[in-house]
Amino acid sequence: MPGPTSRRRFLRHAGGGFGLLALNAMLSRDGLLAAPARGTAAVPANPFAPKAPHFAAKAQRVIFLFMSGGPSHVDLLDPKPDLIRLAGQPIPESFGTFKTRRAVAKNKLLAPLRAFRPRGQSGIEMSDLLPHTATCADDLCVIRSLYADSVTHPESVYQMNTGSILMGRPSLGAWATYGLGSENQNMPAFVVMPDPAGWVKGGAPAWSNGYMPAAFQGTILRGGESPILNLNTPNGVSAHQQRATVDFINKLNRDALAPGDEDSDLGARIAAYELAFRMQSHAPDVVDISKETAATRALYGLDEKVTAEFGLRCLLARRMVERGVRFVQLYCGDTNGWDGHSDMEGNHSKLCAASDLPVAGLLKDLKSRGLLDSTLVIWGGEFGRMPMSEGSNGRDHNPHGFSMWLAGGGVKGGQVIGTTDAVGLRAESEKAHVHDLHATILHLLGLDHTRLTYRHNGRNERLTDVAGHVIKKAVA
Repeated sequence: MPGPTSRRRFLRHAGGGFGLLALNAMLSRDGLLAAPARGTAAVPANPFAPKAPHFAAKAQRVIFLFMSGGPSHVDLLDPKPDLIRLAGQPIPESFGTFKTRRAVAKNKLLAPLRAFRPRGQSGIEMSDLLPHTATCADDLCVIRSLYADSVTHPESVYQMNTGSILMGRPSLGAWATYGLGSENQNMPAFVVMPDPAGWVKGGAPAWSNGYMPAAFQGTILRGGESPILNLNTPNGVSAHQQRATVDFINKLNRDALAPGDEDSDLGARIAAYELAFRMQSHAPDVVDISKETAATRALYGLDEKVTAEFGLRCLLARRMVERGVRFVQLYCGDTNGWDGHSDMEGNHSKLCAASDLPVAGLLKDLKSRGLLDSTLVIWGGEFGRMPMSEGSNGRDHNPHGFSMWLAGGGVKGGQVIGTTDAVGLRAESEKAHVHDLHATILHLLGLDHTRLTYRHNGRNERLTDVAGHVIKKAVA
């Protein structure tokens, strides 16, 4: 049974109740109760119940391919002829502030690792390090003018995932599932697949629920025989016994759940018990790839040692969005990942070899199944790399200008948006902050980033804080 009511709660309900009655009458008279603003009402008992978007959208779900560590835009997606011409020389005086020039005066410009070539009918120039992704160029919208606010990994990982360099805010996947719910009530709405070789710098706060109910945090999917921990029914326990146990625990929890507290941690725990019980019947089918054809296995590189691991996770991502999972995030790269402070050649060659074929396979598989038009695919990391060398053959972090690409889900493919300067140091034209990227992603999902809010500490919080504009050229 609920405990005694505190004095604070009694005064809040008694003093505010009469005013709320009057407010309810006025809102009802004006017809506003029929369409409450997203984020102002309590989260329902089922936080993953499907919700209507703010407006019609083509993207129903998202796959975010996160290249952990910061892939080099000047070696992969942003061709710089001047970087080839000036290689081995100090950065020209015309670039950056005095502080930037002084900090890198001893470092020389480093030529791109591979040649860039026009790809597809659109002619988007891409590096020879990405030969397979390059075959999908006409489906890609490459944004070459992104910029962020931090030069360090954890803060940049948090910003790319949550909109803030500080931990403790809800991640992009949490916002998407909070705003839209899930199309599959038997699987988590938000699934995260870290690289088994090591988690991203910054760790779990990158896929956190932040100040939202715990139900919205990402569910970890691992490789191996038990992709989701503690999912299997214990030996000797029947389905009937387990159903009875879950029902009993949830009854006790609901008895302790005060009216209006459905969005509390206890409410999230009730929803988690119910979801876990349903997943025991449905999740094994999602991760069982035994019936996939030989052609599909080859498409993802499952039979090749170099591509098998990331290829399997890309295939699982397709199987999950196919079954209605709202947001899937894959991390490519261990704790250091694409962080090529030294030996850029070895670092990026290895990671491109492991990921390029599976990424292209994912895009082609989604397209052949009619899923790409309704699935937004995002590729990129927390920042890019400097055009100057670090040591003799590495590159340092560069949040001042870097590249990512979007495909499917309402994106206008076969185009490049924005530029960096002549050597790729800073975003120059059509600059797009991380907030703008997030506003665009939400827009493609049918959500207005200014209206998707969550009340926290007396403030209507947003993924984009008080900034962000939709990158309109990216939208088909």
